[in-house]
Amino acid sequence: MASACELATSGDLLLPGGVTAVVRSDAARRLMAMVARVAPSPAAVLIEGETGCGKELIARAIHHFSLRTHKPWIDVNCGALPEHLLESELFGYEKGAFSGADASKPGMFELANGGTLFLDEIGELDAKIQAKLLRVLDGAPYYRLGGTRKISVDVRIIAATNRDLTSAVKQGSFRKDLFYRLGQIQLRVPPLRERPEDVAGIAELALQEYRPGARFSQAALDALCAYSWPGNVRELKNAVMTIATLGDFEGDVDVEDLPLSISGSEAPRLAMPADAASHEVPVGDLDSMERVMIERALQTCGGDQGRAADHLGISRRTLSRKLKLYRLEESFRNTVGSLGNQQHRYFRANLENVVELRSGSGYEIKAQGMNVSATGIGVRDVAEPLRFTGIIDVIFSLQDGQSNIEAKGKMTWADAQGHAGIRFVSMAADAERRLNQWLQSRRQQEGWARFE
Repeated sequence: MASACELATSGDLLLPGGVTAVVRSDAARRLMAMVARVAPSPAAVLIEGETGCGKELIARAIHHFSLRTHKPWIDVNCGALPEHLLESELFGYEKGAFSGADASKPGMFELANGGTLFLDEIGELDAKIQAKLLRVLDGAPYYRLGGTRKISVDVRIIAATNRDLTSAVKQGSFRKDLFYRLGQIQLRVPPLRERPEDVAGIAELALQEYRPGARFSQAALDALCAYSWPGNVRELKNAVMTIATLGDFEGDVDVEDLPLSISGSEAPRLAMPADAASHEVPVGDLDSMERVMIERALQTCGGDQGRAADHLGISRRTLSRKLKLYRLEESFRNTVGSLGNQQHRYFRANLENVVELRSGSGYEIKAQGMNVSATGIGVRDVAEPLRFTGIIDVIFSLQDGQSNIEAKGKMTWADAQGHAGIRFVSMAADAERRLNQWLQSRRQQEGWARFE
């Protein structure tokens, strides 16, 4: 649960087990806000991102924020095991099922029962395993290899991949139905070059781990933050480990103590102060220079493509073409997560306005709103919920000064603390349109996209 984590200085998250998630950039903060929102849900989560960007850390954060935090966490690398071994690892086997099976062994699904199963590198699954995995994810009991007894489990699935599964589905190398089942909710972990503010925190933590007491000079930190880190967090930690282990320095780690690939003139300077960006010209061939200038403009404008195009003196259409040419459109899209159709429909946004409830017998109260979705509303301060049986009137406003939303609803649950949930039964078309538009704006503010 959330209480298992504490906020450290600079907004870093201390997860159970002593693992620290550096959360200093806007992109990282938005991502962690999404983690906190999706964690209590039982929905499967697909985490996408480049190699080494921290997908497993996000998966562990989802588990620790979830209702299953005290249940098992089991992880398996789908790309590290051949097909025949992966199937036995996932589903287990009975004694004598194959040569060398001297004793029965439970699979990862059984070990994770009640908890979370993390499937890393899910895009590497063989087609045969994809089919069997889909059946299990749909709730069908399964057999161990060589077994005759069906096994049922309650497991939350979190999967991760550095592959473009959408393209894999189109090419036929990954099952479309499995993709949708795994990706009920999709999260994108931004690469390190999109969150240079996190570089210093990660580097400082790694340096303390490998060489306690050492520090980076400000110039060295500036150089680290300016580098593009194509290998992401894994490359950064490896670089710091090399510096700490082999570096010949006393006190602060300075620029000259950094590898030439980071501190030298050949290092790509993608993140820099705004005043420096207008004077320093990138060095390299014309394509490289153009790409770097586009990246700088987008970073300066916070990913706003219209402002970036104006900043560069080109049209929005030209910028869009350049983004596709340099494959930058994914790096600077505004969304950092995606919701499937069902999760999109049941998305709840905070709503703390007054909600009027009127029963069929004329009993009326003013409750306090908590959250609202397209299908219902959550309220508190309901003193006598039993007086709201049958169809009731629900009246609330989305924003001050706007006309009220009026709906017919049915109270579906209530607790002793005065909290209650109301399912909408009917609503006027205009009110439904306004509610959906408002919810869409909240989804966009949080960074959620929708996939079909």
